[in-house]
Amino acid sequence: MKRITKLAGSAVFFSLTMLAMPASAAKLGVTMSAFDDNFLTVLRNNMKTYAGSQKGVDIQFEDAQNDVGRQLSQVQNFIAQKVDAIIVNVVDTDATPKITKLAQSAGIPLVYVNRMPADKTLPAKVAFVGSNEAESGTVQMKEVCRLMKGKGNIVVMMGDLSNQAARQRTKDVEEVIAKAPCNGIRIVEKQTAKWSRTDGRDLMMNWLSAGLQFDAVVSNNDEMALGAIQALKSAKRLDKTIVAGVDATQDALTAMKNGELKVTVFQNAAGQGKGAVDTALKLSRGEKLPSMIWVPFELVTPANLKNYQSRN
Repeated sequence: MKRITKLAGSAVFFSLTMLAMPASAAKLGVTMSAFDDNFLTVLRNNMKTYAGSQKGVDIQFEDAQNDVGRQLSQVQNFIAQKVDAIIVNVVDTDATPKITKLAQSAGIPLVYVNRMPADKTLPAKVAFVGSNEAESGTVQMKEVCRLMKGKGNIVVMMGDLSNQAARQRTKDVEEVIAKAPCNGIRIVEKQTAKWSRTDGRDLMMNWLSAGLQFDAVVSNNDEMALGAIQALKSAKRLDKTIVAGVDATQDALTAMKNGELKVTVFQNAAGQGKGAVDTALKLSRGEKLPSMIWVPFELVTPANLKNYQSRN
C-alpha cells in the first residue's frame, strides 16, 4: 500500500501543545467512518467537547456507516455548504486521494484524523492527526513476547483490511516475532474480525471449535480482544491464554482490572480529537502546519492501569 512520505526533521513531530490556540468563528464538517465503534465514539465526543469550548465554532458530525460512497457524499455536502474545514475519519484509507482532490478543488482545508490516508504526500492545507501505527502493534507484541518468554503460539485478530491501521498493526506483530528474543513465537492463524466485538467472539469460537492450540491472542483493537475474551471464558480457556488489544477503551480497562486482558496500548482519543479540531481551525485561518501531527501510543499493563482509567 502507498504510504505518506514522512517529512524530515523536527517539524514532523509537531507538539500538540503548540496547537492549543484560541479559535476564531468557524464551521467544521466532520464525517466519521462509524458512530457505533467504541473508540471512535470517544474520539468524536472529544472533538465535540473541545469544539464546544471554542468561541464561535460550529461543528457538524455525519455517520458514514462504514460506507465509502456515503462518506464521499458527505464530503461533497460539506463542500456545498462551504464549511471552513472538513475533518475525515476515513472508512477506507485507499479512498483518501479522491477525498483530498475534492477538498483541494474546492479550496477547503482538510484534516484526516486517526486513520492515516493513503496519499503519497499531502498537499498544502491538508494534514493528518493521529498516532504512528508502526508503534502500536510493536509496543503490544513486545509486551506479549515478554509475557510468553519469547516462545509459543499466537493467533492474530485483524481489523478491517481496507484500513491501514489493521495492516500496519499486523505487520508490526510479524516484525517483532521475526527477531530475537521473540523469534520463538509462531502465528498459527490470523483472520479479520472487522474491529467488532461480536465478530471477535465468533472468530474465537470458530478457532476453538477447530481445535486450534495457542498461548496468546494478539488483537488489532480492544473490541475484538473483548469478543475473544467472551468466547475463551465460555470455553474455560481464558486463564491459560494471554489476550492483548489496542486502544485502552474503558471496557478494555475494566477487563484488565478484572484480570482478563493482559495488554493494551493507549491511543489518545482526547489528544487526537483536540489536535484535529485545532489543526482544522488553524488551516482555515491560513496558517501553515506540518502535514503529519503525531500523538504517541503508550503501553498499558496491570502495573500502570491506574494511570489510564480516566483518560479515554
